[in-house]
Amino acid sequence: MKKYHNKYRIQSNRMPGWDYAGNGYYFITLVVKNMECILGEIIDNQMVLSEFGKIVDEEWKKSFEIRDELFLDAYQIMPNHLHAIVVVRQSKKNREEKTDENKNSSLCRKPKSLSSFIAGFKSAVNSKLDDYIDEYNLDIPKYNRNNQFFLSNYHDHIIRDFHEYLRIERYIINNPAKWNKDRFKHNGK
Repeated sequence: MKKYHNKYRIQSNRMPGWDYAGNGYYFITLVVKNMECILGEIIDNQMVLSEFGKIVDEEWKKSFEIRDELFLDAYQIMPNHLHAIVVVRQSKKNREEKTDENKNSSLCRKPKSLSSFIAGFKSAVNSKLDDYIDEYNLDIPKYNRNNQFFLSNYHDHIIRDFHEYLRIERYIINNPAKWNKDRFKHNGK
């Protein structure tokens, strides 16, 4: 019998059969819950981070400092979402450990994978935002498992070649200048 009779299972956006713990380049997008424009604003085609945006930026950078298998490439925090190119490059030791884990485990989320990284990042953001809410006695709900700051899922795209990489990198870099035409702006109001 499956846990909860599959009643609460959210359909995954991940590519079936793809090893997200393997080496690769990924274009990812994380969106703030309810698409609230809470991370800052675009002024003169430049993103100006709010205090929440600064926390997200700090935790984003810190996430790459503590993980040796992940490398930060281009990224852009927008008023209600974050775009990034994330590189997964496993060391030989990590690849050997991964092989052993695959033999002995049926984990849903593989260690040192893109999804493990995103889950850890989201958790760290929730925690730091809660600290900020407490420190400044803000009259807003705190973030936790039941009230996530980011949407529970995220978009990823596997970058397959250098031309695609350049197109996506250009899109990320130019995103603030195109905010007025961005679908996230119109959905987030």
